[in-house]
Amino acid sequence: MPDTPAVHVGPGERKDLEEAVRRAGGRVTALDDADAVVWAAGPGELPDLPDAVRWVQLPSAGIESWFSAGRVDRDRTWTSAAGAYSEAVAEHAVALLLAGVRGLAVSARARTWDAEASAAPQTTLRGSTVAIIGAGGIGRAMIPALTALGATVLAVTRRGRDVPGAAETLPADRVEEVWGRADHVVLAAPATSGTKALVGAEQLAALGPRGWLVNIARGSLVDTGALADALSRGAIAGAALDVTDPEPLPDDHPLWSEPRALITPHVANPPQLQTGGLAARVEENVRRFAEGEELVGVVDVDAGY
Repeated sequence: MPDTPAVHVGPGERKDLEEAVRRAGGRVTALDDADAVVWAAGPGELPDLPDAVRWVQLPSAGIESWFSAGRVDRDRTWTSAAGAYSEAVAEHAVALLLAGVRGLAVSARARTWDAEASAAPQTTLRGSTVAIIGAGGIGRAMIPALTALGATVLAVTRRGRDVPGAAETLPADRVEEVWGRADHVVLAAPATSGTKALVGAEQLAALGPRGWLVNIARGSLVDTGALADALSRGAIAGAALDVTDPEPLPDDHPLWSEPRALITPHVANPPQLQTGGLAARVEENVRRFAEGEELVGVVDVDAGY
């Protein structure tokens, strides 16, 4: 019989997460009595953990702030919510890419019915190659939609293992190859020291004047100055961004007035969709924890995600 894990859920009263713990066979308890913690806030609010705590479930997929705060240690297992929100974010990413290639970024700003003056050049995803840099849960969730629209997917993962549905998968150390091969690029990689400013002037130039860049990962992956310059010169067709650097993007930033830029304010995973995704992850991991199985979303302390 599996053990009954004692799980602290915090901060405050989180009935959705507490119910998920109980459905998985766990017991909700105070922190001092816990051997696992489900945390639903940021790193600054997490108290010092008792030595008895062997596992901590974090609420977000991107956890760079936890590393920056020095909260992730090697004394226990930490899991992120990577993959828990994949479908919602993937849907948003595909919507951004479609809006870009179909000219909606420009047409939505029009104030007159003039197809010649206000309509942006339109292309199609059919027959195009879309590269997904960081083809984890979100990238994999995008692939069926992209291929259904007639696109070919080129995936980039950390080790280059085959990704179902992708025509080809490259390891991260060959990421530079995609810029000259893809018609469009979607960024879905984690924010680490290795991915900071992954996209700069050289990469954008290689993407070319018909390519769209979509970023639903973290703003730090893109050199914002280089992107703004490339857009102003027409070096790429456009950029669809759910994340920026800096974030929030200042009201007077030139990207707001750039007709080739389509910006959403980090809402690919809206609050109303987060609760169900995190509760499902908690339920699965509590069950696995009780049965001694490998947890989903285990954080690689060395890799930083």
